[in-house]
Amino acid sequence: MKFTVIVPARYASSRFPGKPLADLGGKPMVVRVCDQAKKSGAAVHVATDDGRIARAVREAGYSAIMTRADHPSGTDRIAEVARILKLKSDAIVVNVQGDEPLIAPGLIRKVARALAKSAEASMSTACHEISDRGSAANPNVVKVVLDADGYALYFSRAQIPYPREPGSKCYRHAGIYGYRVGFLKKYAELRRSPLERAEALEQLRALWHGYKIAVVVENGAPGPSVDTPQDLTQVIKAFNRK
Repeated sequence: MKFTVIVPARYASSRFPGKPLADLGGKPMVVRVCDQAKKSGAAVHVATDDGRIARAVREAGYSAIMTRADHPSGTDRIAEVARILKLKSDAIVVNVQGDEPLIAPGLIRKVARALAKSAEASMSTACHEISDRGSAANPNVVKVVLDADGYALYFSRAQIPYPREPGSKCYRHAGIYGYRVGFLKKYAELRRSPLERAEALEQLRALWHGYKIAVVVENGAPGPSVDTPQDLTQVIKAFNRK
């Protein structure tokens, strides 16, 4: 199965400016993400609006594509790259976040494969079961509920489904997405939905307009992401253990 990974990487960040260039075992974090993505068997490109990031990526031997700085979401940025690369409409693109240096190559492949196997889906993503109440109630942890066929019904920062009965399962959404290029082009033109604005979750734009999202349910949580300098300390420890 052929597919392309695009890694959106911005220098500006309110909590951690310059995050993609943070050192992780002697390499910039964004390069570590590219290393993991390459192991999935995909062609890898970094989408950035910053020359410093582009230079670091190219020096490591990867492709960096400069994009506009005013995109409202990472998906819009990836849509621009798909146009620049002139990818075919039926090609599959996987969005791997630039702050996920420990992401498993196998998960990237699963997300691509889930979309390839579903003619009805326009997107794919992943989740895993939440085992602690604190994460279930945390608005910074995005939850997803699925239908009988494994498609997403809704994503929320609230606890869904609400556990009125013991034993109900709650799934945490993992921030990785697969797209068909034809849908990517449509997505960039879709009107932002009120749900997307309310929850600050860009995938709700697709659901609101009637597009299906296939969801891979993983047995365990993916490696930790980096949102703050404190997160980087934890990721460095996990990286050294590996």
